[in-house]
Amino acid sequence: MTGRPLRLAAALLLAALVAGCGTADPGPRAWHGGRIFLATGNTTGVYYQLGGGYADMISRHLPGYEAWAEPTGASVENINRLAGGDMEIAFSLADTAADAVNGRGVFDGQPLPVRALARVYRNYTHVIVRTGGKIDRFAQLRGKRVSTGSPKSGTDIIAGRLLAAAGIDPDRDIQRANLSLPETVKRMRAGTLDAMFFSGGLPTPGIKDLLAGAPGTFQLLPLTDLVQPLAARYGSVYTTATLPKEAYGTPAATPTITVSNVILVAADMPDQLAYDLTRVLFAHQDELIMVHPEAANFTRESAAGTDPIPLHPGAARYYRTG
Repeated sequence: MTGRPLRLAAALLLAALVAGCGTADPGPRAWHGGRIFLATGNTTGVYYQLGGGYADMISRHLPGYEAWAEPTGASVENINRLAGGDMEIAFSLADTAADAVNGRGVFDGQPLPVRALARVYRNYTHVIVRTGGKIDRFAQLRGKRVSTGSPKSGTDIIAGRLLAAAGIDPDRDIQRANLSLPETVKRMRAGTLDAMFFSGGLPTPGIKDLLAGAPGTFQLLPLTDLVQPLAARYGSVYTTATLPKEAYGTPAATPTITVSNVILVAADMPDQLAYDLTRVLFAHQDELIMVHPEAANFTRESAAGTDPIPLHPGAARYYRTG
């Protein structure tokens, strides 16, 4: 199920407490029946679609539970809300989740007690510019008006790291805007942005709408020459892949950088519930594939490889025993 439960004020307070001292009381959890809330992402992104599908699966196939998917600013917000007790399940990019468990980056000095149920599909980094706008190489983003995604989202984090890897200060060398995907697409169409970042599955609905709605107006930039400086600083969490032309009907395939997605839960979730949530994910994966094709791009074998994010013991038991 999808919806916007009236828990935003509590979420903001909990996130502030988590950010400030790490001692927020998470409050009651739906560990033994009741509502389960899933933190997803922008409404035109893949997280939101798959989160809604997963919530429906939980509601149908896990007796005693009713699950709801909520749109959010994605990875960082999701993890803070999960750790703060406002969410029971969260989607996140693996690089952001790794920062959370190790207390790095925006979670500096404060490791958070989150665990993984599964490593799922890969996110492809999209850097889109206006065709004919004198931006044919990544270095030419310098001085331009650029959306790096929702504030402190996984997209925002990888955008900042890519810019830094190219020698561009993301806060000084571009006119940076932190915008949601719907707002970014709106401003790209209006011509008030020169470029945008987004990290998502294929196809991401908002990106598809932008590129299909104005053929030839926008183009994707290749990124693979930045993977070495990224890997040197952050390890093997970043990989390369080709964004196929069929994804958005572009003239050619685009080499880019990818990072895996993970489904996270709180470390104190009971083992049996974590086991059941993982079982539902794979026992009914065909239903999730009907929601979005990216749900076909992970298997039980690949999903267990969540390092450096620890698997929840309940999920680990599922992968061992089925």
